[in-house]
Amino acid sequence: MAPNLDVALLIGGQSLQAAEGRTFTRRNPLTGEVASTAAAASMGDAVAAAEAAAAVFPAWSETGPNARRALLLKAADALAARMPDFVAAMADETGATAGWAGFNVTLAASMLREAASLTTQISGEVIPSDKPGCIAMAVRQPVGVILGIAPWNAPVILGVRAIATALACGNTVILKASELCPRTHALIGASLADAGFPAGVVNVLTNAPEDAGAIVGALIDHPAVRRINFTGSTRVGRIIAERAGRNLKPALLELGGKAPFLVLDDADLDEAVKAAAFGAFFNSGQICMSTERIVVDNKVADDFVAKFAAKAATLVAGDPRQGNTPLGSVVDPHAVTSIQALIDDAVSKGAKLYQPHATQGTCMSATILDHVTPEMRIYGEESFGPVTTIVRVDGEDAAVNTANDTEYGLSAAIFTRDAARGLRLARRIQSGMCHVNGATVHDEAQMPFGGVKDSGYGRFGGKAGIDSFTELRWITLETKPGHFPI
Repeated sequence: MAPNLDVALLIGGQSLQAAEGRTFTRRNPLTGEVASTAAAASMGDAVAAAEAAAAVFPAWSETGPNARRALLLKAADALAARMPDFVAAMADETGATAGWAGFNVTLAASMLREAASLTTQISGEVIPSDKPGCIAMAVRQPVGVILGIAPWNAPVILGVRAIATALACGNTVILKASELCPRTHALIGASLADAGFPAGVVNVLTNAPEDAGAIVGALIDHPAVRRINFTGSTRVGRIIAERAGRNLKPALLELGGKAPFLVLDDADLDEAVKAAAFGAFFNSGQICMSTERIVVDNKVADDFVAKFAAKAATLVAGDPRQGNTPLGSVVDPHAVTSIQALIDDAVSKGAKLYQPHATQGTCMSATILDHVTPEMRIYGEESFGPVTTIVRVDGEDAAVNTANDTEYGLSAAIFTRDAARGLRLARRIQSGMCHVNGATVHDEAQMPFGGVKDSGYGRFGGKAGIDSFTELRWITLETKPGHFPI
């Protein structure tokens, strides 16, 4: 490894400099100090990673399910053992609190264990055939090299999710790290190496921000890469889907969100406040499932807003390394500018602002905008920050219509004391996930996770994830002499 290089490429089991010796730096969003110096992969490095993964695919795909399970379980333990490293890296690179980093590591380890459990659940079936003596089987097989592209906001969870089930299914993988957290994502590769995965089965690439498009394009185009999964913005997801489509390669996409949180006239307001505050402000609102729109029935709106504003006032942002505030930093100064522009626009058009704590640098405390209307940009645009909106409506039909009045469809929540009412309305919400009397932010390794509309398509998690990382084939065995018409 070159001097001053914190993060190397992982290709074919080796820690390598970029072929051209280039590096890039990620700076701490709070202090501006260098958080990590990483290898800046070239197109040649991308090709080398694809070739390394392809070379070992035949052997790995034939590895038995119990052997794959054992390695994934070891990887879960190795990842958990690196908790202090992940906490430090996430604080330095993304401004995350120790609580958020710890949650990332814990859930990511759970995802590896869930993937381990799937190795013996990749099942097929025997299908009755009209042809006498024909045994017809539907068989699932690994597809080859999987490209996983992970973002910075939940870096351990989403980095592990990009590759865990793919490995369980017998594929080899390339994890394309985020330019905003290369050190964090490299720790995932190191954890799997600690577990003893064969060289080349897991590869990790880091790249300079200006090279991202070219590197991802080269990997999608490479014939060895058979499927792609991406978690990130809808804008970039469209680009990836179009490139994958030109190559006739399936893509699994989990994109942006504008999660609605419905507070009906019979809701338990204290419970709703707790869930809304968690959903809106955990990790400073930088989660794809974050509660961006609180749709409240006018009958309870004043009471809800009073309670919610009091709770939000306690959610102060500060330096996560000090560990004395519930919120940390947003990812960079650009995010502050973008979020503040949405706030200013809404206020200029009549929204009522609750922002008891001033923004200091990249530390933005919890912020609420009440009386938000469709004319305001924040009504439809994803803020991806510690700000949420209150939209007041009359009745459950208006609440559902408002919830569906968005291009996105990832997560949603409904608060009501009537469980049957909640389940009935949940079926009308256009989202991949909906939680009755729970927060919009909810993730478990075994659940089918994904969205509809502009939030993407396909599902991560549990048995649903197997379909994304295997090929379903029809194989027949003839047991009687053939009879053909010619």
